[in-house]
Amino acid sequence: MSERLGDRSRLLSRLLGLALAVALIIAPFFLAQFWEQAALFAMAGIIGAIGLTILTGTTGQLSLAHAFFAAVGAYGYCYFAGHATVGVEKVAGLGLPPLLAMVLAVALAGLCGALFSPISGRLRGIYLGIASIGLVFIGQHLLFNATGLTGGFNGRDAEPFSLFGFQFTQGHPDLIIGGTEFGELEKLWYLGLVLVVISYLVARNIVGGRPGRALEGVRDSEVAAAVMGVDPIRYKAAAFTLSSMYAGLAGVMFALVFGRIVPNTFGFPLSVDFLAMIVLGGLGTIRGAVLGAIFVSLLPRVLDHYSGSLPLVDDTGGGGLQPSQAARLVYGLCVIAVLLYLPGGLAGVGERFKRRRRPEQPAAAPKGARRTSTELKETT
Repeated sequence: MSERLGDRSRLLSRLLGLALAVALIIAPFFLAQFWEQAALFAMAGIIGAIGLTILTGTTGQLSLAHAFFAAVGAYGYCYFAGHATVGVEKVAGLGLPPLLAMVLAVALAGLCGALFSPISGRLRGIYLGIASIGLVFIGQHLLFNATGLTGGFNGRDAEPFSLFGFQFTQGHPDLIIGGTEFGELEKLWYLGLVLVVISYLVARNIVGGRPGRALEGVRDSEVAAAVMGVDPIRYKAAAFTLSSMYAGLAGVMFALVFGRIVPNTFGFPLSVDFLAMIVLGGLGTIRGAVLGAIFVSLLPRVLDHYSGSLPLVDDTGGGGLQPSQAARLVYGLCVIAVLLYLPGGLAGVGERFKRRRRPEQPAAAPKGARRTSTELKETT
């Protein structure tokens, strides 16, 4: 009986996965511009949250510097792919192909993470978290003052993405499929999907393989891991470097979606958002990072977009809540509800459903134990 239920559950999961894949592929044909842009921000959040899950959930290193590494990726892409300009907005750029610029920006973010890894190897827990906050403040100072690279307070434009001559912009070329004109957002949609899938598969293979078991051993006990032949310092440095590369790729996505980036985008609140993603989704699971990123990225934007329809809202100044206040209030209540009623995070909902459907197996009696008369009657 349990085997049949297991087969049905696996079949149902595959069918749901196939349906989700088809829905994501055809979504640009039906979604409005608001939903496309919100989903693209969610894709960037998913990539960054997966990287933070490897570092914090799997390895046990608390980091609040994810916004810094995202900024390195975003501005690195703008510098590598952008062109030098003169005049009021004088910024430097190398004019490299966008794909190469993306790879170099991700590598640069990983290099910054590797340079910070000696500090992360010496500190643990809240002490590492506090130290990592310093990177965000240093990054903000550099973004505002290194005007030749970042454009300062006004920021700088991100070079549109292109691949082998195909431009991910409006027109160039004009692309109409099924009566739907594919502009910049529609083209970026499929780029984002590809990056999310690659990021997910790479992370799942790492966490589910020998490196993942070694990282979990470092998280549980560094002494025991060292006895088993695992070098904690090296693995912690590798986790921090890999997590930084994921954040850098998320930063590149942010730059492509925004089109123009400013320093305030990569402040400390962004690091808090990434941490909330992995906690609300389910700490330590890749699927939880995906669900948490969707929750944290989409819900505030959706509530703000439809804030005028929320209860107790009065935008005429009559004493009710302002739309923006109501949106923040509802979002905060949703976060509290998830923490209270879903202790395992959003990823734990499916596991609970499976456990409820799975019939409870009677415990086997130990060998040599005497059966009661009631049990003997039931068996006969």
